[in-house]
Amino acid sequence: MVNYQAHETAVIDGGCSIGEGTRIWHFSHIMERCVIGKDCTIGQNVVISPDVVLGNHVKVQNNVSIYTGVTCEDEVFLGPSCVFTNVLNPRSAISRRNQFKPTHIGKGATIGANATIVCGHTIGKYAMIGAGAVVTHDVPPYALVVGNPSRQIGWISEYGDKLNFDDSNEAVCQESGQHYKLENGCVKRSF
Repeated sequence: MVNYQAHETAVIDGGCSIGEGTRIWHFSHIMERCVIGKDCTIGQNVVISPDVVLGNHVKVQNNVSIYTGVTCEDEVFLGPSCVFTNVLNPRSAISRRNQFKPTHIGKGATIGANATIVCGHTIGKYAMIGAGAVVTHDVPPYALVVGNPSRQIGWISEYGDKLNFDDSNEAVCQESGQHYKLENGCVKRSF
């Protein structure tokens, strides 16, 4: 029994696992052996390559390409036309399928529109990658990064508000009231 919705123009290859309540829109292609969690939204013209894993409540906007080797935890947001790579030195005439590099996106992270995530890196939980950024290195949890190549310009809350740390290295999200602590270059939510 199918517990998800797919537009009639979507192509879903065999061997996929698609969670209950997930919606797949026009002209998207879900390739074999993909695992897509429950209550996900897959926008128009999305390509999800073989063996990609998406957690629950992941939102993939229009025109996104997610290549083999990518894993997204729960509640990840992938902005319009963002793209992931899976080989560091691709050549048309040379097969490098055995050289795919894994990319991991942590829970609640946001990848902005038109951003490029070069393979082999980890984007930490709740990190925010600005529109058009080119990520060529690991990004720590709660980091705010922008630019090409990307650079960190601050810290972000789980609600997506910029965090301003005081002299005690503590910050409060203005929207949620959640408290955060900066220690040894790492941000953690304090309860």
